[in-house]
Amino acid sequence: MAVETDNLDAQAEARRSGIRTIKRVLPYLWPEDNREIRVRVVLALVALVLARVISVITPFFYKGAVDAMAPGGAESNATVFLIAGAVGLTIAYGIARLMTVGFNQLRDVLFARVGQRALRRLALETFRHMHALSLRYHLTRKTGGLSRIIERGVKGVDFLLRFMLFSIGPLVLELLMIAAIMFFVFDVWYLTVIVVTIAIYIWFTFKVTEWRVQVRKQMNDKDTDANQKAIDSLLNYETVKYFSAEDREASRYDESMRGYEKAALTTSYSLAFLNFGQSLFITAGLVIVMVMAAIGVNNGDLTVGDFVMVNAYMIQITMPLNFLGTVYREIRQSLIDMGEMFDLLQYQREVEDKPDAKALTINGGELKFNNIHFGYNDDRTILNGLDLTVPPGQTVAVVGPSGSGKSTIGRLMFRFYDVTSGSLSIDGQDVRDVTQQSLHQSIGIVPQDTVLFNDTIGYNIAYGRPDATPDEMIDAAKAAKIHDFILSLPEGYDTAVGERGLKLSGGEKQRVGIARTLLKNPPVLLLDEATSALDTDTERDIQESLRLMSKGRTVITIAHRLSTVVDADKIVVLDEGSIIEQGTHEKLLALDGRYAQMWHRQAADEDDVHNTQ
Repeated sequence: MAVETDNLDAQAEARRSGIRTIKRVLPYLWPEDNREIRVRVVLALVALVLARVISVITPFFYKGAVDAMAPGGAESNATVFLIAGAVGLTIAYGIARLMTVGFNQLRDVLFARVGQRALRRLALETFRHMHALSLRYHLTRKTGGLSRIIERGVKGVDFLLRFMLFSIGPLVLELLMIAAIMFFVFDVWYLTVIVVTIAIYIWFTFKVTEWRVQVRKQMNDKDTDANQKAIDSLLNYETVKYFSAEDREASRYDESMRGYEKAALTTSYSLAFLNFGQSLFITAGLVIVMVMAAIGVNNGDLTVGDFVMVNAYMIQITMPLNFLGTVYREIRQSLIDMGEMFDLLQYQREVEDKPDAKALTINGGELKFNNIHFGYNDDRTILNGLDLTVPPGQTVAVVGPSGSGKSTIGRLMFRFYDVTSGSLSIDGQDVRDVTQQSLHQSIGIVPQDTVLFNDTIGYNIAYGRPDATPDEMIDAAKAAKIHDFILSLPEGYDTAVGERGLKLSGGEKQRVGIARTLLKNPPVLLLDEATSALDTDTERDIQESLRLMSKGRTVITIAHRLSTVVDADKIVVLDEGSIIEQGTHEKLLALDGRYAQMWHRQAADEDDVHNTQ
């Protein structure tokens, strides 16, 4: 009993979710700000109604032609008029069928722009929303699964608009008109048989389809899971090779595909059951009505043309009903797919601009961290009362053990998260009071691992400032000491870098990243362990580029290798989210504290490596 109640609750929730989804879609179908789209929708509906009316009238021409040619159909008329009448009615029948097709195609042409515009606008809205969500959201989501949800949801928009408007709507309209004809032209028993047949057919179709929708949802879940595993595995291709894990990855992927296969088989078997059941009910109704018409002809109550017309109407009913199961299933599936996508749109931005937020104004670039407390989760504090000031044009290095909060400082600078308490300001302006766009435009970053877009070197450098001239881009590349390398490539700046820049070495990627940031020309710069992943020689070369890049800018350098920050104006040592030491390299060594310990340990490690070599 409890299981049955749970199923009813789930179905009720699914209906509510479907209604919510339809309400979300309607503004795209009838946009208040676009008169052209509304006119197209109205004209498409007019074309649809005309097509259905002509379709319902068409069998009358068929009946007239048959009666005209039937024995005794026109005894008082001359043969020539009989033939002319039959031919005329036949031609009228053909014209009516052609007009039905013509209006249907006109409807599709008129509505095509409506559907495609709705699809594009919703896809853009979803894309923008995904970029507007917090870093926390993206760190917890699986990219492969997310892309699949968006892909299915966007495709569902066009299907839902088209089939709800042009399949379910026309079907209901056509059934009502045929029902009226059966009642007034024939009698109530014909109408009764048709209504009962359609009712049983629809009940059976919806019941079976609801079950199939649940199976289809399982298919989607397994498909999403398999796609996520495939993308994750391919993005980590090298790691898979390092650990000879091809078979393990294939097994994980096959496990998801095995679940998909099982659900897909159930879907195929249930489809056969659905099709046979639909055929059984509709054929039974067709046979009963045709037997009734045959008896009417035999008794003289109906003509042969009436018999043919009844058959034509039954076929007209049968054809759209045959697609009802498929259309209903696809509409239900579209509602589910779109519901998942709209669920994404329901996620609130963790970090939002204030209504009165102004653009950040840089007058020097002083950074001030004032008694900042912050934690990614309530049960763990990362920064604990951080107080730090970076004067304009100076370089401050932040060092410390892993987990001390170094990288968190960079994330707070970009306002990927808001501080729990305290404040972070630039030139006296709290970052929470300015627009995020102006904040991001004012800060440049060279991360530990520069990730590039799967495009050309030129595109990736120009990403720092898309409106830059080619000469400006080349100047940035020269400053980053990568221009000569680019010219040595067969395609120069048009050389593709591969996914995430895998076709370039670590040093080459870093130089592209430096050129990109130089082109952006930000007044505030964050170097987040920018050389820790590089070999010593490459690091030394890039350090020179970074020193040149830092001139005239306010710079925070987050470093693991202390040798890279000895020239900083001030070095800050973090431990468990608090500053325990600060000063120049010489002063910190003289203190003989934590920094000195770290320095001597790294120096000893480098000597060991050197001696081993």
